[in-house]
Amino acid sequence: MNNSNLLGFYTAITTSLLTLVTFGIAIFTPPLSGPFCTGSCVEYPFTNIISRFPRDYYWMYPAILLSLIFIVLVVCIHHYAPKEKKVFSQIGLSFALISASVLITDYFIQISVIQPSLLNGETDGIAILTQYNPHGIFIALEEVGYLMMSITFLCIAPVFSGINSLESGIRRIFITSFILTIISLIIFSASYGIHREYRFEVAVITINWIVLIVSGLLLSVLFKRAMRISS
Repeated sequence: MNNSNLLGFYTAITTSLLTLVTFGIAIFTPPLSGPFCTGSCVEYPFTNIISRFPRDYYWMYPAILLSLIFIVLVVCIHHYAPKEKKVFSQIGLSFALISASVLITDYFIQISVIQPSLLNGETDGIAILTQYNPHGIFIALEEVGYLMMSITFLCIAPVFSGINSLESGIRRIFITSFILTIISLIIFSASYGIHREYRFEVAVITINWIVLIVSGLLLSVLFKRAMRISS
């Protein structure tokens, strides 16, 4: 039995489940600032957020783990890829590493820097770093991280040649997700310019997480089939 297919099978299932858990937790901790805030909003300089820890940060823990799992999943896809298409999966893996590095750093800063700084009265620079700033560094890094993930999807799409409906479906999902990401970036940038705040961030996260949930399930079936063939 090919160990990469076995690992891919379990990693794909884990990706779907972990994304679903992360998505669910995030939905129940909506933003308390910016354009989607409907009441009791946190405003600049965002120093009155101590009471929001840790409940507003719970989703970041599985999100960090998800970024690591995503790398493993792309590695398994790279091993699954036919020899002549490994160049695409290798490029995709490179973008996956960039995505995970950016997102893990972004989330870890929120967990390990923001709250201790506030508790110690060290508020200088908090406004630009905190997740509650709708146009701060946290939002920008998330946008970059999930843009890199979208590019990863596009790069690994050619791996799935469409020789059957399952591979064809996975390929279409990856390509469509990249197209939707670019369209949403263009629409929000054209509509709001530098004032788009976290609108695009919400859109790109939603697109990518849905793709991870759906493609994770499809990939688990694909790896399962590959295990049967190789056994």
